[in-house]
Amino acid sequence: MFSEDDYEGFALVQDVTCNMNDKSRKPDSWILLNSQLTVDVFKNNKLLKNSHDAEKALALHCNTRITTVNKIRDLPGYGKVWFYEDGIANMLSLNNVKKKYHMTYDSTACDCFEIHKVDGTKCVFKPSKKGMFYLSVNNDIVLVTTVEDKFFK
Repeated sequence: MFSEDDYEGFALVQDVTCNMNDKSRKPDSWILLNSQLTVDVFKNNKLLKNSHDAEKALALHCNTRITTVNKIRDLPGYGKVWFYEDGIANMLSLNNVKKKYHMTYDSTACDCFEIHKVDGTKCVFKPSKKGMFYLSVNNDIVLVTTVEDKFFK
């Protein structure tokens, strides 16, 4: 459960996914599953709902600088995430996801993380060519159904 009071004021994020100078941006339709991330941070507002200001700002530590994030949104079917429009990707913390859902990983059979939803369906994060685990969500589909209908429930 997201609680602003539980947050101690900073997040350490893996260099490769938080490099502010990275010119090779990830598609806005990708949601990355990041094992080094301590908070959930999104840049694509089309995937989110219910904007509000945080009571306490997040100091996001990256390899190039520290930036302040003070917006919170809802990822339907998942919960609260930080919104940082200047970010390079939509990222979920592996640690936070495993607190909410049963997850499995098999490096041989599918080389993917499977999130097992309560309705018996799965959400699959597969590796990109560079090894980042992602789920691709088509923005057009999100607007017609919902993010919740697409993957989280």
